[in-house]
Amino acid sequence: MTVHHPLSRIPLRAARWSATHPWRAIAAWLGLVAVAVGLAMAVPTVETTDADYRMGESGRADAMVDAAGLDAPDAENVLITPRGDAPLDAASAEEAAGEVRAALSSVDGVDAVTGPQWNPDRSAILIAVRLAADLEDPAPLVAATAEVQRDHPELEIRQAGDLTIDEAINTRVGEDLAAAEGFSLPVTLVLMLLAFGALIAAGIPVLLAATSVTVTIGFIAPLSHLVHAEGTVGSMIVLIGMAVGVDYSLFYLKREREERAAGRSTLDAVEIAAQTSGHAILVSGAAVIASMAGLYVIGDATFNSLATGAIVVVAVAVLGSITVLPALLVKLGRWVDRPRVPLLWRLNRRIGRGGISRRLLAPVLRRPAVALLVSGVLVALLVAPALGMKIHQANLQTLPADIPEVQTFTRLTQEFPVEGATALVVVEAPASDKAAVASALAALDEKATGTDDFVASGREPVQVSADGRTSVLELAIPFEESDARVDDAVRTLREDLVPATLGTLDGDATYAVGGGAAESL
Repeated sequence: MTVHHPLSRIPLRAARWSATHPWRAIAAWLGLVAVAVGLAMAVPTVETTDADYRMGESGRADAMVDAAGLDAPDAENVLITPRGDAPLDAASAEEAAGEVRAALSSVDGVDAVTGPQWNPDRSAILIAVRLAADLEDPAPLVAATAEVQRDHPELEIRQAGDLTIDEAINTRVGEDLAAAEGFSLPVTLVLMLLAFGALIAAGIPVLLAATSVTVTIGFIAPLSHLVHAEGTVGSMIVLIGMAVGVDYSLFYLKREREERAAGRSTLDAVEIAAQTSGHAILVSGAAVIASMAGLYVIGDATFNSLATGAIVVVAVAVLGSITVLPALLVKLGRWVDRPRVPLLWRLNRRIGRGGISRRLLAPVLRRPAVALLVSGVLVALLVAPALGMKIHQANLQTLPADIPEVQTFTRLTQEFPVEGATALVVVEAPASDKAAVASALAALDEKATGTDDFVASGREPVQVSADGRTSVLELAIPFEESDARVDDAVRTLREDLVPATLGTLDGDATYAVGGGAAESL
């Protein structure tokens, strides 16, 4: 009597039913794909918003600022520097700055243009542009700046800011993901041809993976109403779905072909594959799902979205591998090995069953202790970098340095340090306490800028909402965003400076430290 592990009964029963009712199994899978496509078309996908990323004290601060209507508007910056190593011609630079201001002021959607502002050694000029909330396309701004650049070839007139950097990063990410998606399908098909030497056998894993991806993308639309979808989740689903979908069906298909080659009937071969490879697929899928579920612990909207997409696509790929795949194999029978690619087929026959794997495993089997030691050291070396990993927001040090807008903003923060990391102190109090809040924030500003951790931002020191209930103080941190001193500055602000100055306010007042530096921390 054969005793099966309880977990192996699931793929075995699924395979038996699918193998004995192949058309029903195939029709059910096609119906699932159709339903998913319908969901994708009928249900709008809810994408993540700024509110989804609010966590901890910085999240409370952001919510307070948003409710008060004090959100900082998008801004662009124009940096004027000499070309090459030549000193900056002040007259030419100021003339160009005037032209930039005039050109940008005439662009629709520009609320204000400030400057020109010189850096301390008068080697660069900064012009800041405040944008309207409804302006989303930076193209007119870039065109206006480029026109002034053409008239002043002796200068470098470069633009970078919220819109231009976002557009550049999104373009780069989109191009990279599109290249990865376009590259994965043909490479996967070529690898399957090398593995099987037959077109149908090579196409089945790719087809199953592609339909798994389609089903998942359809399901993500309604799921996004529970877990909002991050912008890159679709591309991540394609890449992971193709990987696991091909992998799982490859296990199953190879085992079924081996059993048929050994003389068993197609039905018997499918059952044996279900007991062995089907069991491995189920365990592997469960392990991947469990590991991806760990991303939910972080609580970040991006990780939640990616975890959801990965879990669904893996589950769908497992489902397809233990249901529709056995049905296809039963209906195709020996046609799985047709049409053969002559050269590849002969190569596979010459290598023989397990020809490559036997050669790879032979030294491991001869020296298991040595193999264990070597592999353990290799795994430890691969794991070592993870021990120093940190989760933080993207900054100038993590963004691609070859993007011109990133290069411009890096130079801008070097010349004008107050344009780098910032912290916000937000206070909510009754409007009648507005004067007391202003006095306390002024004391905080003076005390903070008297340390080495903060400098005057150069902007309006305190913003107050129209109803007088919310006040926001911006403090500039004179370090690069990735510098550990930025986190130390935020901790000092929260633990020492803010309690010492705002702790005396009336009990109805609430306050929080937010801003980019605090959000990253």
